[in-house]
Amino acid sequence: MENKIKFVIIGAGHIGKRHATMIQENQEAELVALIDILPQEKLSIEHFEVPFFNSIADLLASNIEFDIASICTPNGLHAEQSIQILSENKHVVCEKPMGLSKDNCERVIFKSLQMSKHVFCVMQNRYSPPSTWIKSVVEDQILGEIYMVQINCYWNRDDRYYKDGNWKGTKGLDGGTLFTQFSHFIDIMYWLFGDIKNIQGKFADFNHKDTTDFEDSGFVNFDFVQGGMGSLNYSTAIANRNLESSMTIIGEKGSVKIGGQYMNEVEICEIENYEMPDLAPTNPGNDYGSYKGSAANHHFVIQNVVDTLKGKNTATTNALEGLKVVEIIERIYKIRDEQYNAQ
Repeated sequence: MENKIKFVIIGAGHIGKRHATMIQENQEAELVALIDILPQEKLSIEHFEVPFFNSIADLLASNIEFDIASICTPNGLHAEQSIQILSENKHVVCEKPMGLSKDNCERVIFKSLQMSKHVFCVMQNRYSPPSTWIKSVVEDQILGEIYMVQINCYWNRDDRYYKDGNWKGTKGLDGGTLFTQFSHFIDIMYWLFGDIKNIQGKFADFNHKDTTDFEDSGFVNFDFVQGGMGSLNYSTAIANRNLESSMTIIGEKGSVKIGGQYMNEVEICEIENYEMPDLAPTNPGNDYGSYKGSAANHHFVIQNVVDTLKGKNTATTNALEGLKVVEIIERIYKIRDEQYNAQ
């Protein structure tokens, strides 16, 4: 097909390889290069059969033509690398989180506006059938006034995940449990119900004191700016395997619970004068070796990027929404840090 959108991937770990695979399976996209600081022979990427570079500078010096770069590196590098690509007058696909501070996200947005380029934030859970369904239920006010929303995220992340010398678990490159594990679910909450205020929380580090620089568990409660109250309960101290990611919504006209390990099943739908439609099956979680993560919907993300750059659609998750998720996490972590400093 003519006029394929040319992608480069920055970061060739598990998630970078997933991007690369989805790009190569898309008939309107073309993978033209991979970049990683590790030697190529340690990455198992030979089957992609594209040029490989050890730095963004080396890529740019090669004069390979590309339209957009997927940033799939450790969290703490996302903002600076996004700005570096935008400065070259190229578009960006940025894995979550967009940055580790509101300030860094604002710098990315400023550069994207300055260069008139897109920044696509990867929040693929929006594409799961339960997510698209509950979005329409909330927008059409089928539940009426929203009273309460509870999100529970209970996952396993142990020594198999936090390995010595890895970026995961470090404050500078990982950022924290809410950034790396659970930002997808904060994004779904913001997407459905908007911003929050009056945040309170309690935090603990039960079994990661020797492996991470931050908490592994928290109870957080708040009010929604648009009305109603909510809570987020999360932990990575779960034994053996992921337990659940769920969202319970109590509304004026009924109740909904979306559960499963990855918020992938509608477990309860009891709404006045409403019959729930049949939903398509949800894709399984992404396989990251010993772990599974959020729903495997990256093909939808890549298609949205292609369609947007070809003028056929708009970005599913724009840079402002990416910033808002980071800002909400930053505000929650301000409460955590105040508590720790007081101890």
